[in-house]
Amino acid sequence: MIWNPSPNFGERSLPITMLVLHYTGMPSGAAAIDWLANPASQVSAHYVVDEDGQLVHMVREEQRAQHAGLSYWRGVTDCNSASIGIEIVNPGHEFGYRPFPEAQMDTVTRLVAELVRMYGIEPRNVVGHSDVAPTRKEDPGELFDWERLAKLRCAVPRPMTDLVDPGWPDATFLRALERYGYGITDAHAATVAFQRRFRQENIDGVIDGESRAILRSLLLAVEGGSAI
Repeated sequence: MIWNPSPNFGERSLPITMLVLHYTGMPSGAAAIDWLANPASQVSAHYVVDEDGQLVHMVREEQRAQHAGLSYWRGVTDCNSASIGIEIVNPGHEFGYRPFPEAQMDTVTRLVAELVRMYGIEPRNVVGHSDVAPTRKEDPGELFDWERLAKLRCAVPRPMTDLVDPGWPDATFLRALERYGYGITDAHAATVAFQRRFRQENIDGVIDGESRAILRSLLLAVEGGSAI
């Protein structure tokens, strides 16, 4: 691990209960790290994972990094204060989005597992930037291997069995989405973010039977009883 400090941090006002995963969305990892270390950028992350698996530490965990921006998750509106931010080097959708290499995913998986263990973070609170800022962000995107984290109980797995479409109208689906954790001020953006996380092969933003069935299963897993 390399220590490359960023000046862009502050004091936390909340305990650590979340991990937010990003992609850098810049042409190169070096450019991203330089930007995160630049005081003019006013952005930072606790960690950056390069494509070769190299881990760069930029903000100490006890400090509030500036990575999530305007965000919301499960009632938390200052996700920066409640989270650890991990930037994963990838050009992103703007510069040529591509799969995350094995060496990189190995480091990400080890890092997430250690942080989840250390801080007692719920799998439901290991999220993507697009989950907490659906109107602004797409990262880490539909190619990110969430199931790899889920196998270690470091993220919520995609429901694959016993899926039943509850037939909810769209308004009920959105209320259920909010109950799960998403902000729903923009219904389409929230639906796309949900699909990008839990149905990566089809992120059309349409509230369909499969989306309803997946969300119902997720709610039943965390709440028990009737999903609505």
